[in-house]
Amino acid sequence: MDWLTAPDYDVARIVLQRGIAGVYLVAFVAVWHQFPALLGERGLLPVPEHLRRSAGRAGPTLFRWRYSDRLLRAVAVTGIVLAASVVVGLPQTGPPWVPMVVFLTLFGLYLSVVNVGQVFYGFGWESLLLEAGFLAAFLGSDEVAAPVTVIWLFRWLVLRVELGAGLIKMRGDPCWRDLTCLYHHHETQPMPGPLSWFFHHLPRPLHKVEVAANHVTQLLVPFLLLAPQPVATVAAGVVVVTQGWLVLSGNFAWLNWLTMILAFSAVGDGALSTVVPGTAATDAHGPLPVWFGVVVLVVTALLVVLSWWPARNLLSPRQAMNASFNRWHLVGAYGAFGSITRRRDEVVVEGTDAADPFEAAGWREYVFRGKPGPTGRLPRQWAPYHLRLDWGMWFLALGSPSQHVWFTRFLQRLLEADPATLRLLAVDPFDGGRPTWVRARVFRYRYSTWAELRRTRQWWVRREVGVLVAPATLADLRRLR
Repeated sequence: MDWLTAPDYDVARIVLQRGIAGVYLVAFVAVWHQFPALLGERGLLPVPEHLRRSAGRAGPTLFRWRYSDRLLRAVAVTGIVLAASVVVGLPQTGPPWVPMVVFLTLFGLYLSVVNVGQVFYGFGWESLLLEAGFLAAFLGSDEVAAPVTVIWLFRWLVLRVELGAGLIKMRGDPCWRDLTCLYHHHETQPMPGPLSWFFHHLPRPLHKVEVAANHVTQLLVPFLLLAPQPVATVAAGVVVVTQGWLVLSGNFAWLNWLTMILAFSAVGDGALSTVVPGTAATDAHGPLPVWFGVVVLVVTALLVVLSWWPARNLLSPRQAMNASFNRWHLVGAYGAFGSITRRRDEVVVEGTDAADPFEAAGWREYVFRGKPGPTGRLPRQWAPYHLRLDWGMWFLALGSPSQHVWFTRFLQRLLEADPATLRLLAVDPFDGGRPTWVRARVFRYRYSTWAELRRTRQWWVRREVGVLVAPATLADLRRLR
């Protein structure tokens, strides 16, 4: 079945398999560290409660029959070990069924997590990782050349990611069409990075150039991924460079990192070797096993059929963003930031151990790991790691009703000084002790100017604009449930 192979894509397969596995490794590390506190047996949105309410609507998941934090941690450890094995290249040295089994296991385990993750796992890049992992299962091993249909399915995935993001912008906020969105976006994005302050203060004409370049990359370049070599490799390079720019400007979990990895599906060995001599693989491949070729063709046919819904979505004036058309999260619709917020509100959570909650000097602030808090703290680089609680706090500040249920329970856990919850934070001002009262105030944040930064050494300027939760005790919050 040599007609089914793409022998000029060895480097692409190496990057795809190891890169996707690397992202799975990060994702399962986050499951280990964050899932029990957020969604575990005593989590903010406990999985057992969700499964009882959903009555089978949760989608395929191992936890449908039984959930426990111990089982969850076993899933996380298994995912970490399997993903690490691919990163170092162990399964790839065997026959094609070995990496296939490993990637399908990674897919199944992470699907089990996502389908019970509720709002904490309701992000488009979860589906993107699942779809990428499923496709990677059929790339074969070092014994055979990569199947050409799988390479093309990866390119179709990148096209949907980029074109979907471009179209949702052009159909959405007018600031994308007048090229002014970046006047605000670096300041108001969910989780700024260490360079975001500097990106925000770039000259406004350069911001317009950034937006225009983004439109070219997302609306025109994706089609060049389907062109013959070396055009496809050049287009992939453009995608990698622009996604790298986004990595520098903010923390968007693994969205940009994974997109860069997927773009390598368009990088041919021959075209790459002309730019970087010695990078093309020269090992001869054996014949593609008939059984594996049949499996690849069946999977290809299935994914082509499933492509009808996202293709129709791309053409629809009512385009859905980050939509899954099936419970397996295969062949979905992607996109980001169809609208841009013009101001940044942050929920600041505080506690006090004073008997009187109106003693102003007694309140101390809980500091989150990634979201803006103290005005003198420069944001850190977290991506591709995903701080799910911090992202939830950004949506909470936007007024999203779906966030309030877990937030009330979060405040309860602070009053209980729950160790698992406190480990999600950067600073517990009570060092493991129990506060008497908690409250949540809303502050309007903006970046300091160059002059303010030189004078005050503060990256942010903030002022109080409201109260989300008035001072409350544990008994007060329990009555709200």
